[in-house]
Amino acid sequence: SNMAAAEKPYVYQHSQMHRDLQGMLDREFHMVQPADLEKHREKIRAIFCFVSPPVNADLIASLPNLRVIGNSAVGYNHIDLKACAARGVRVGYTPDVLNAATADMAWALLLAAARRVAEGDCASKSPKTAGFDMNWFGFQVSGTTLGIIGMGRIGLEVAKRAQGFDMRVLYHNRSQRPKEVEEAVKATYVPSLGDLLSQSDYVVLVAPASAETRRMMSREQFRAMKRTAIFVNVSRGSLVDQDALVEALREGSIAAAGLDVTEPEPLPRDHALLTLPNVTITPHTGSATLHTRSKMVQVTIDNIWAAIEGKPMPNEVIL
Repeated sequence: SNMAAAEKPYVYQHSQMHRDLQGMLDREFHMVQPADLEKHREKIRAIFCFVSPPVNADLIASLPNLRVIGNSAVGYNHIDLKACAARGVRVGYTPDVLNAATADMAWALLLAAARRVAEGDCASKSPKTAGFDMNWFGFQVSGTTLGIIGMGRIGLEVAKRAQGFDMRVLYHNRSQRPKEVEEAVKATYVPSLGDLLSQSDYVVLVAPASAETRRMMSREQFRAMKRTAIFVNVSRGSLVDQDALVEALREGSIAAAGLDVTEPEPLPRDHALLTLPNVTITPHTGSATLHTRSKMVQVTIDNIWAAIEGKPMPNEVIL
């Protein structure tokens, strides 16, 4: 077993993992914890990471034998890709395996915000509640209009689920999807974001984080939405101007929001978003089921091994 241990590649564990998933990593690699980074700096061939903390240029520069970053997520805006490209460090990620779970989360937030599930839970459990309020209304979901911003892999899964709710589905994307893709999920392309926002009862943001999408949802966009509309974000916090979102929720230019992502994560404890009753927030758990996360870790393990052995990676970010 000493021989086997000696042969395992050294991988720096930049992000902590669920205990059941940690075992998967430990079986394959010699996982180096942050406290032991100095001691094993020369031996480290790979970094294992999740969406936080960031993988910056200093960390990359400090590992002379680094070959690959195994990112156990589909978004990679937390990794300094320029530094990777300059050093010839490859980057793996985990598309596809999390599509369904993330789409489920978008729907969980959409329904929770619409039907005021978190508020209702608090009221139902409160020691002060003597009777139920007949004026307690949420918003209709079935038969309404859903607008999806970003019709990639996850967007398509969100659209597919809308069919069960008899919704009209609109989408905005950099480019129109092929007719057969649209027909499969009964979605209609809207070239103008403003038009999609003004027609939708629910707006789900599921676009990748990039320079182009940064703060794409700001004051103008929230004002274009219906006053009865609900905004859901399962992409990244950086796509939203949070001050504009707070303002929209406070002044009633939109009805409510469901957020799986914020900037930063978690928000400062005194942040205005945390004080609003019409905001439902989850702790970036879009892919957080054991079923899905174990698939993500397995893809990451396969990516790391491929890079170490100089083979094509199953899922590589093109730098």
